Amino acid sequence: MSQRSSRQIVVMGVSGTGKTVLGRALAEALECDFVEGDAHHPPANIAKMSAGHPLDDDDRRPWLEELGSNLGRYRANGVGVVLACSSLKRSYRDILRGDGPMDATCFVHIDLPFEVLEARMKARDHFMPASLLQSQFDTLEALQDDECAIIVNDDDPVAELVDGVVVRLAD
Repeated sequence: MSQRSSRQIVVMGVSGTGKTVLGRALAEALECDFVEGDAHHPPANIAKMSAGHPLDDDDRRPWLEELGSNLGRYRANGVGVVLACSSLKRSYRDILRGDGPMDATCFVHIDLPFEVLEARMKARDHFMPASLLQSQFDTLEALQDDECAIIVNDDDPVAELVDGVVVRLAD
């Protein structure tokens, strides 16, 4: 299913959920750019996580502000984009949304059990160790009724997830 989109979509969730995989596939289906949020972390954030220390709000703020500015530029130009970014708290999502309307940025939350994610994280090569997964679950705040939100479980094949998200975005 291919359809050019001018929406700003954030694929969110704790580490190990498959944000990048789903985000890339969704961007391809919607014929828009894909932005990997992890690629925008400053070296200090990566070093902190690599050392097994969770980021706090002060660590995340400049990173989120940069990503939010990027989304704002896409929105101002009427161009769609898919961003992979944990977006764990409502305040983080508000930064990403910026001054755009609530429905201009839609959050696709990949929700999976802790045990599944812990096994995935132990099997991959990433700067964030599995030991920090619990801190992400502790930080995660549910999407609110006033947020454009789609919740998925990525145990399904990626193509099916993409098709389902595209249909829900069209609603």
